Amino acid sequence: MTTATVVLAAGFGTRMKSQLPKVLHPLAGRPLVDWVVTTSESIGDQRPVVVVGHGKELVQNELGDRVSYAEQAELLGTGHAVMQAEPFLRGKADQVVVLYSDMPLLQEETLRSLLALYRQQEAQGDLAIAMLTITRDDPQGFGRVIRNDAGQIQAIVEEVDCTPAQREIRELNPGIYCFNGEWLWENLPKLHKSAKGEFYLTDMVEIATSQNWRVVGMQAPPEEVYGINDRTHLAAAGKVLRQRINEQHMRAGVTIVDPASTYIDATVRIGQDTTIYPGCHLQGNTAIGIDCEIGPNCQIVECVIGDGCRVHHSVLEYARMDRGSEIGPFGHLRKGAHLGEDVHMGNFGEVKNSYLGPGTKMGHFSYVGDATVGRNVNLSAGVITCNYDGENKNHTELADDVFLGSDTLLVAPVSLGVGARTGAGSVVTRDVPDGVLVYGVPARAPRIQNESD
Repeated sequence: MTTATVVLAAGFGTRMKSQLPKVLHPLAGRPLVDWVVTTSESIGDQRPVVVVGHGKELVQNELGDRVSYAEQAELLGTGHAVMQAEPFLRGKADQVVVLYSDMPLLQEETLRSLLALYRQQEAQGDLAIAMLTITRDDPQGFGRVIRNDAGQIQAIVEEVDCTPAQREIRELNPGIYCFNGEWLWENLPKLHKSAKGEFYLTDMVEIATSQNWRVVGMQAPPEEVYGINDRTHLAAAGKVLRQRINEQHMRAGVTIVDPASTYIDATVRIGQDTTIYPGCHLQGNTAIGIDCEIGPNCQIVECVIGDGCRVHHSVLEYARMDRGSEIGPFGHLRKGAHLGEDVHMGNFGEVKNSYLGPGTKMGHFSYVGDATVGRNVNLSAGVITCNYDGENKNHTELADDVFLGSDTLLVAPVSLGVGARTGAGSVVTRDVPDGVLVYGVPARAPRIQNESD
């Protein structure tokens, strides 16, 4: 039996109060729709069909060719949205699972249980729909599941259409269905417009029971079908996802001292025996090696950090640290920064678009930008590369074993040879040969006095 999936992602999401389509709001480093598409990919036998409408180009740019796209040009309800997927799926799948793009907490295991229920019940014949239901006090706008005296599902009534008695029902419909594919496409055209002028997919339940087809339900974990309508819902879902992510890392051998104050995107990779201290934000496609210490209070965005590194009270963006390097407290690695093995970068230092070679020591209150720094270089406190002349960014080159005195200014473009040295407060405006000491403003080598002087 083949399974296809349809993800409904065409709505406006007006309650988000945003110019960004609701389904593209990020959660733990991934947009809402990506969470649902990834889950649907895990159970389907073909590419998911995503029904797009509002902001379709943005959604397509995000998902690329992972999915097929059906367009709902007029937003005429959920039933109308599923109709748009018919050309992609009719005759190609035995079961069609319909999902909403604003339910990022739904897990693969739950959907596989729903499919198992469908297949078990389908063997008995006349099964049209297997659906998820939940029971909780907060209806969150979900429709009510109506059962007969025998406990069989008869209909779903949307909250706006509920009678006072129906509003008291606590079995809710989160809108996740597994349809008999052939039955679905034959009966979708039988939907009628609601008073709001929409075609409700929920009415398929009543159509099925009126034809003596069976509808069966399965209780889902309530937190998995938490629908996101506004930013308060987004924050609540984010809390659940962070807990899941942190637990996965801890079970894999990462120490997270305080999970409640640690924010790790789903795209982050962390090696065993690394410790994450409170107040850290690890974002994007960041990779952290084994036996590292991160934090407290660090933001690390799209970085690669090697084994045995230490990062304390610092901000790293699009940067790289090789094995055994360390930074902080209060350091800043900007885009293109690369610390080689065993580099030490002290407090209030900043590196941008530069490479610091193995064993280099960078003192506090220093700035290195657009530079290549060799091995075992000493950059004392207050060293600055003056890389911008008002029009261009210029390069600085420091060879191995260079020693820069405190408050040295390197006016780029400039290079210093192997073992070159500067005195404290020097302003270097010219290249310095190997092994030469320069000092002063501008920096020069000392004059050699004659014996007669």
